[in-house]
Amino acid sequence: MGLRSDSVARLQCFDQWAQQQDKPPPTPPVAPVASAAPIVLTMVAPEAHNCKNPKFSELSRYWELEAGSDCGTFGIRGYQPISLSWIGSDSVNAQPTSPAPGHTAASALSFKTTEMRLGLSIRTKIAQGLLTQNEPFRRDSIWFAYSQQSNWQIFSGDLSRPFRTTDHEPELIYIYPLEAAMPWGWQLRYAGISINHQSNGQPLPLSRSWNRTILMAGMEKDQKFHLLGKLWYRTPEDLVNDDNPDISDLVGRAELTGYWNVNPDHTLGVTLRHALRAHGNGSVRLEWLRKLGDSGFIGNNSGLRLHTQLFSGYGDSMVDYNRRRTALSVGLSLVDW
Repeated sequence: MGLRSDSVARLQCFDQWAQQQDKPPPTPPVAPVASAAPIVLTMVAPEAHNCKNPKFSELSRYWELEAGSDCGTFGIRGYQPISLSWIGSDSVNAQPTSPAPGHTAASALSFKTTEMRLGLSIRTKIAQGLLTQNEPFRRDSIWFAYSQQSNWQIFSGDLSRPFRTTDHEPELIYIYPLEAAMPWGWQLRYAGISINHQSNGQPLPLSRSWNRTILMAGMEKDQKFHLLGKLWYRTPEDLVNDDNPDISDLVGRAELTGYWNVNPDHTLGVTLRHALRAHGNGSVRLEWLRKLGDSGFIGNNSGLRLHTQLFSGYGDSMVDYNRRRTALSVGLSLVDW
């Protein structure tokens, strides 16, 4: 009531109230916010699942022999080179024959000695760790593989450019990893067994086929040298169903392949087949692979190769199993190492 009679005091009280209205309301205290961890994106596969990891040897990566070179099951891998090649040969099998009754072509066709060859070969691991399941670092495995080779008479326009022959080769393979020291610095890396069928899928009189059980092993030295051996037993067939009764004496019963990685860009190879008989036959194949291009990513080298081969002997194809032939091929291949 005293302010009503004192005009000065009333004015001062009003000024104080107005100043209080201009001040912003006090800000409540804010708890400090912890900084979020940075997000890191990576496309690098873990070493425990990388069959392309160059830290492991070539044979280890090829057959996924170790935990660090394992890429799991049911992935598509290359087997033999996938290729497209030009072939020039000293002869061509214009009228295939066989000692089996009804297996000789009725007439000859005018095939040319030059042709193209297409090679397809893939595999997949269908199981692993069967016998090595209690071992933390080694991996045994079962693979299914399929290979196909076609000889294409692309230069025979008068014959409508036919496929002269196509061979089919499904295979079931078991691989067991090994770590055995051999003389002169070699290391035995694996042993295996396979069940193999090879045929040309043709009706009579051109049908050719055989079934084999193959023992195999591989060794390597210093990442530069690889030696692969195979020894097989042909499953017997009765005379009525045998398309090629003399195939083992001509194509062979064993095979030895050696590769030399001269440097990262060049590989030389030789493959010898023999019938393991005093008067047996076989074949020899010389190879040169030259790396072409690069993927551009570290650790992911290009699989494209210039691939040159010189073959001489029996078994260049199933229909040629009993014809000695020398052929030079030059082309491109995709390889899985």
